Formats: sequence, C-alpha cells, structure tokens
Amino acid sequence: MPSVPTTPSAPAVATVTGPDACPWCERPARDAVRTGVRRVRCRACGVQITWPWPDAAELDDAYATWYRPEGGRFSGPGDAIFALTRGSIAVRLHRIAPPGLVVDVGSGDGHLLAALARRGRPVLGLERTTDGDVDPTRPDVMDAALEDLERPQDGVAAIVLWHVIEHLPEPREAIRQAVRLLADDGVLLIACPNAGSRQAAAFGDRWLAWDQPRHLVHLHPVALRTGLEAEGLRVRTLGHLRAGQSVFCALHGLVGRVPGAGDLYDAIRRADARQRPLGPLRRAWTALAAALLLPVAAVAALAEAREGRGASIYVEATRPARRPTTETIR
Repeated sequence: MPSVPTTPSAPAVATVTGPDACPWCERPARDAVRTGVRRVRCRACGVQITWPWPDAAELDDAYATWYRPEGGRFSGPGDAIFALTRGSIAVRLHRIAPPGLVVDVGSGDGHLLAALARRGRPVLGLERTTDGDVDPTRPDVMDAALEDLERPQDGVAAIVLWHVIEHLPEPREAIRQAVRLLADDGVLLIACPNAGSRQAAAFGDRWLAWDQPRHLVHLHPVALRTGLEAEGLRVRTLGHLRAGQSVFCALHGLVGRVPGAGDLYDAIRRADARQRPLGPLRRAWTALAAALLLPVAAVAALAEAREGRGASIYVEATRPARRPTTETIR
C-alpha cells in the first residue's frame, strides 16, 4: 500500500482562501501546505484540497451548459462507449449487492440507471441542477442529495459515488449519509482520481484528473480506506483497474507534451461541449498524436495500477450487518 504523500519542506498557507477544516479528515486546515498552483495538502491525512476554494459563481460557470449539453458530450462513438462502460459497472454491482434499491449519486445521463433497470433493479438517480428542475421523462431521477433521502425500512442495497466524491464540498458527510441509508451488507461503490498516482506526479498541474475547480477534494488510497473504515464500513476491494479514466488521463498528459497538439479532452468532445474552441487542423493533429501514443498510455496505466499507484481508485465497501440485541425474558 502506498504511503501518505508528504512534502515536509512546503510552507504553510493561510486559511482565508479555503475551508477552516479539511473536508476529508475534518481537522484544522491552518497547517495545509502548498502542493500545486491551486492545491494544498492537509498535514493530518495527506488529502489535497483545491485552493483557493471556488465560490458559487465560479462553480456555476464550471458546470455551465457546455459541460453537459443536451445533445451529448462526445463526438463520434464517445457517448456510446461511455454508456457501455456504465453497463459493465451495472453487471458487477448487480452481482455483489443484496436485493433492493440502488442509488446513483450524480447520475448524469442516466446510463448506469438504465443498465441496472434492465436487470430488474429498482433505481434512483440523484442529480443536482442549477434551477431545481429535472427531466420530467425521468421519474427515476431527482434533484437531491443523500441527506435528503429517508432510509427505507430495509435500507438501500447499494449507493454509487462514481467519480462524484471529488466534486463534493463535504465528502465525509456523504459517507456518513451512505452508511445511514445502506442496508445490512449493503454496498458502497466509489471511484475517484488518485492524487497519489504516478500520473499525478508525472504531469503535475497539467494532470487532467485535477479538473479544477470542479474537483474540490483529491484523495489517495490510504486516506480513502482510513476514512471509510472510521465510518464503520468494511473495505472489501480497493484497486485501480476498474475505476476507468486511467488510460485516457495518461494519454491526455502525453498528447499535451506534443508540440502543436490541442487539449485531447476538448478534441473528443462535441463543438458545443468544448471549454475552448479547437480548429479542424489542430484537432486532426491532436487525434493523430493520440492514436500514435495510445499503446504507450495503455502500458503505462497498466504498470502503475499493478504497482498500486494507478490514476484512479476503485473501492467496494460494505456496511456490516447490525447484530440484533437480545433481552433476557424473565
């Protein structure tokens, strides 16, 4: 298991540009140390925090219509591939979770909900919107957070935080709410970027998975496991290969070092879903560079995952069954 990242010589930063307490371990953030252009590290748990912390206006702009337009985000077969990967998650989740409701936090386009529903699972998606409205054709999605839900009598079979926890301003509270809602032996499924990965170190501030300001909290495996166990969960699986994005993040970083290439993430997105304009010639050059570098990215992602420093973290945790209380009958 990798050790907690440390930077002993880094100077402390003032807390006026971020939360007073670490969003993960909830200890005072006054001793946080600078680790990047817009990141600091909590000395207590090693988790990195986006700093300065974005205000509401910056987040509204970061999640504006271009980020997830109605027509889809990706050009070509991108959205279909995205739906296919969500289907593979559904297969695994349906197998390991007990019978009952699955809640997908940050359900987005609803691909995971659809894949689970096809297997006969009752599902509920939670998706925050700027205006409080959700698609009226999707009765299985509501604008809410975990704390807004009442626990069913038998609990929830599974809760999914698939590349969501890093977006939450209070991720530890989200874990507590998941524990409250889960049934005995219910499953909490988490995937998130690994701030302790080889990629994060190699690409520095250019690493795609920092994704600031949308990503607020940047976890590493030790802190994630420790936090989950402290909240009473049992970590059954912690790995790096299932969590997705590792190969693409490696490829994005490599292409970014090719002279004249554009941002690969923008290049694969539809024109109305790009953060910055990208001309056809530059987009073509970016695509060619990506095709040539793909084998290198795949090998690198596999190697770092086997080392335990993969770009993404995948966790399956369960809520242990409560032991029934017994009373002596007199």
